[in-house]
Amino acid sequence: MDDNQMNPISIFQNKRKEGFRFPPLNFKLTGRLNILFAGIVIVIMCYNLFFVYVEPDEYGIKVVRVGLNRGVQKEVYHAGLTFVLPFGLQKMYRLPKGIQVLELTNFSETAAVGARKDRAAHIQTSDGFFVDVDVSILYHINDPYLVFTTIGPGNLFEDNGIIPKAEPALKETLGKLTTEEFYNSPMRVQKAEEAKTQLNRELNIKGIEVDQVLVRYFIYSPEIQKNIEAKKLQDQMVFTNQSAARAAKEDAQLKKIVQEGMVITAVEIENGKAYVTRKIAEKDLYARKVKANADLQVKLAEAEKVRLRNEALKGLGSERMVGLKMADAYKGLDVIILPSDGPHGVNPLNLDNTLQLFDVRKGGGK
Repeated sequence: MDDNQMNPISIFQNKRKEGFRFPPLNFKLTGRLNILFAGIVIVIMCYNLFFVYVEPDEYGIKVVRVGLNRGVQKEVYHAGLTFVLPFGLQKMYRLPKGIQVLELTNFSETAAVGARKDRAAHIQTSDGFFVDVDVSILYHINDPYLVFTTIGPGNLFEDNGIIPKAEPALKETLGKLTTEEFYNSPMRVQKAEEAKTQLNRELNIKGIEVDQVLVRYFIYSPEIQKNIEAKKLQDQMVFTNQSAARAAKEDAQLKKIVQEGMVITAVEIENGKAYVTRKIAEKDLYARKVKANADLQVKLAEAEKVRLRNEALKGLGSERMVGLKMADAYKGLDVIILPSDGPHGVNPLNLDNTLQLFDVRKGGGK
């Protein structure tokens, strides 16, 4: 069998060529489809008529126009579906829940995307000059029922709430600054905080709370701007000169301290040298004293040795020791001729006479 004959599309095309007509659909099937379609339409209509969807970033406020509990309902609706009677009997109003931004600026391209924009705040300074200030005000609705009942629905919280109050508060607070003080960042921030406090004092009772007041930029007229810049340059030169003078004074003080330190160091070095010299002299003196004392002790010992030796020689047996010494002296003599007779005769065999001869023993000693 040919593949073209098995293709359903080919069969359908062949039937059309042969003049074939499909039979009409079953009436029961068509009726069911109509009922299903009608049901879907009714469900969609009921959904649109009786239900309102509140987004996650929205508050819902219901207003009842017919019934016993007419008026604005105190219940605040959050994200989800809410039943509402149609045909104007009830209505759901929605207010934003997140942070809102009001941009006061003459340069819309610098503003945040999606923020409400208005002209820059035209502020007169305390010394009589005018300045255009770009300000970003961040706020949110903290009581939607209060906002709805005191200001109104929709975007009236902007038109009748924050916008009419913003510029007067900025004029009252930032207007206390002079032309030069606008360049002082801490003072600008302080006055911006005062503006935030004043706005909250006026808007909290209407359900709006201001989170931040941010001064982004400010512009004076060209002439005033030139004068301010010229004065600032002069002030900077004065400050530069004062700083240079203080630096020179500190440098002189530093040099003085360095010189004093060098003198003190030199004195201390000389004191150290003198101390070392003194200690060396004391060491040498002590060494000489110890050496002299040692020499004295040696001399005394030698003298004592001589004395003891002399004493020993004067004692008993000294004569015999001398005789022995003399005998030793005689040993080296081969021949000696001495008179042997008379009172001075020498008889080497008579030891007593020999001792008397040399005054070792007096006459008659034993």
